[in-house]
Amino acid sequence: METWIESLLAALALPKFGLSTVFIVSLISATLLPLGSEPAVFGLVKLDPALFWPAVGVATVGNTLGGAISWWMGFGAEKAWEQVANRPATEHRALAMLRRFGPKACLLSWLPGVGDPLCAVAGWLRLPFWPCVLYMAIGKFGRYLVMTAALLWVFPGQFTP
Repeated sequence: METWIESLLAALALPKFGLSTVFIVSLISATLLPLGSEPAVFGLVKLDPALFWPAVGVATVGNTLGGAISWWMGFGAEKAWEQVANRPATEHRALAMLRRFGPKACLLSWLPGVGDPLCAVAGWLRLPFWPCVLYMAIGKFGRYLVMTAALLWVFPGQFTP
């Protein structure tokens, strides 16, 4: 097991693969798996500051695609659930609120802990796919932009080797 983890880490090494690593980590972290992509983005930008905009862009695309995967997982889970059980007569307040805001609620997909499940619930509720993806992308882009810029320019001395 330890050898497998070491080979995976070597395959995803930032200096060697850079943006592809950021893409994969960002995609996986936007699914329901517990993983954060911010350290990978920050690490790459710290290694090569010229990659600030490409890293933010690639992370946004990867994280948005991961959110879209979560949307489809929720959509599929909802279809499977319908075949197994009847829907309850009353919906929870959170689901009702998500329905009320519609795809715009996916702007909050950047939030830690609740953002990724939010994408799956949007699919479960069959909110329109492309508007959800657009709002996911806007929210996730804003997160990477603010987080990476803050780490580089607001707290520059905190993360020097």
